[in-house]
Order: sequence, then structure tokens, then C-alpha cells
Amino acid sequence: MTTRFDQGLWAEAGVQTIQPGVHRVPLPLPNDHLHAVNVYLLEDLADDGGLVMIDGGWAIPEARKTLEEAMTAIGRDLGDISHILVTHIHRDHYTQAVELRRLLGSRIYLGAGERPGLEMMDRRRSGEPATALETLRRAGAGELADHIKAMDHSGYDPSVWEPPDRWLGAETLRFGDSELQVLPTPGHTRGHVVYLDEQRGLLFSGDHVLPHITPSIGFELADLGGLPLADYMDSLRLMTRYADTRLLPAHGPVAPSAHDRVAELLAHHDDRLGKSLSALGESTLDAHAVARKLSWTRREVSLDELSAFNQMLAINETAAHLDVLVLRRRATSTFVNGVDMYTRVR
Repeated sequence: MTTRFDQGLWAEAGVQTIQPGVHRVPLPLPNDHLHAVNVYLLEDLADDGGLVMIDGGWAIPEARKTLEEAMTAIGRDLGDISHILVTHIHRDHYTQAVELRRLLGSRIYLGAGERPGLEMMDRRRSGEPATALETLRRAGAGELADHIKAMDHSGYDPSVWEPPDRWLGAETLRFGDSELQVLPTPGHTRGHVVYLDEQRGLLFSGDHVLPHITPSIGFELADLGGLPLADYMDSLRLMTRYADTRLLPAHGPVAPSAHDRVAELLAHHDDRLGKSLSALGESTLDAHAVARKLSWTRREVSLDELSAFNQMLAINETAAHLDVLVLRRRATSTFVNGVDMYTRVR
């Protein structure tokens, strides 16, 4: 399996032992540019001798097979997974956790902020990103929203988003003599959490802090309002209040310093805020128009060079940056004919 990250072969199947009793297992994703999602197996934590698993993976046969092979490689089997601690509700993290609970009786833990999105799943009829499409329309990209809505969203199964066994807040989970701190980190989703193992110096960061890409902001299952980018930047700063740790992300290789990557992410968003403000210039523009004036990805490509799905992410992220500029009184916003229009403050 190949990876688009320039940092090597992190997504290839196999087990990486981070330190005794802590194993990283990349699980495959279907038709996804990220290629894999890391789950982590923690031994000797659960009172019953079972394993604690961080994130569940996407419920596809290839992921189940890869996980089974990884369990065999460390001398265990699927039945040893007693707890699954999920960082957020997206399907590449949650849906296989539900399947494993049905099969094994494992207990699922999830951040309480994901509850509104999860409850909305019962009312959805397709897998289209309805909330993101509404944001896209408000950003002035109605034609793109219509195009994405018309795409094939078959295979959607709301039953894989069953409620967890336990909703988590800011708390400490104790497994025998070990502890994992649950830190709510809204931004990527409202209910995203990370798991901090201070004793071993490890941060299981989910999609909150990724080593080589910036996570999408506010990609929700329900319209929760608010300012997800402002929340995200606050959540990044929260990480610096704790001692630095190794970074164990959901996508990408393990990195030596969570603090270093947090500093890079904050700098990135400060840079994008400045560029978004400059792109406004003297005009009154919607987020779609501003996004067209910016470059995207490490390759500095134009918006039109991105796929439709990634155009949606780019435009919605631009809207999030513009909303933070409004919050900081660097711009104003007016709602005109269903579209948010932004003007730079002089």
C-alpha cells in the first residue's frame, strides 16, 4: 500500500510497537486519500486482562482482516478487545467499533459533544454531507453543493452509528494502575476528544493534531452552529498546558513532539487568516470567491485543480477563517440572498 505523505510508509499494513504494551496498527480505508487510519492497541490496562483500543477504524472487511492479523502478531485475538475509546464520530474512526461491539461485546466510549450528530443519524436518508453542503451554499458555491449532492452516496447505513456505552466529558479514565485523561478538543468535530497518557508521555490525538496535514474544520453530522475554527485554535492551545508528549495521530506516522506540531498548526492558521484578509482586498466577497484567490495544499494549486469533495473542504475552511476574522473585528459579514458576504474592516 502506498501513501501520499512524504514521510514514508506509515500506512503499510503491520504492527509498530511504540513502546512495550503500546502498538500502532494502520487499517485500510476505501477510496480515501488518507489511505489508512491508525488504531492503537494498549495492553495491560483493562482490569480483565483485555486490551484497550484507541479508535475503531472503518467497518470494511479489509480493515477487520488487517486488525485480526495485527492481533495475532502480538499474540492476542479480537476477543481480547474489551474497551474501544473513540476520538470522534467520523466513520473511519467509529463504524468498526460498533461492529466489534456486536461481535465481541466490547464497550465503546465517545465524547459527549458528538451526541447531537449521532442522534441526527437516525433521521438521515443518505450519506451526503448535508451540513457541509449547507455551509457550502452559504459560502456562495451552490452549484458545487448541487454537484456533490448528486454524487453516489450509496452504501449509507445509519445502523453503524449506534450510541456508545458511555459518553465522556473532561475526565480521567482509570484502568488498573494506569490512567488516560480525556480532553475535549472541539474543532474538527464538536465532540472530538484526545486521550493523554501522562505517565508514558503519549498523546493519542485522533484527527485533532496530525503530523503532516491540517484537519478539516467543523465537518459535522449535524448543524451545531458556533465557530469551529475558533474552537479548534483554542483546543490546540489547550495542548500546550500539558507537558509535551510523543504524538500518536490517527493519520500519519508517530511524531516526537505534540507541542512542536501544535505550534506549526497555529502558525498555519494565523497565516491563512492573514491571506484570507488580503484576498478580500477592497471588495465584498463570499467565501467561494475568496477561496478562488488562495492556493491549496503543499503544491500550492488553485481551487479548480482540487476534486469536488476537496473543493468543498477548501471553501468551507475559507468560510471558517473569514468568520474568525469577523470575530476579531477584522471583517464584517452580511447575509444577502442566502449567502454570507464579507468586507474587510478599514
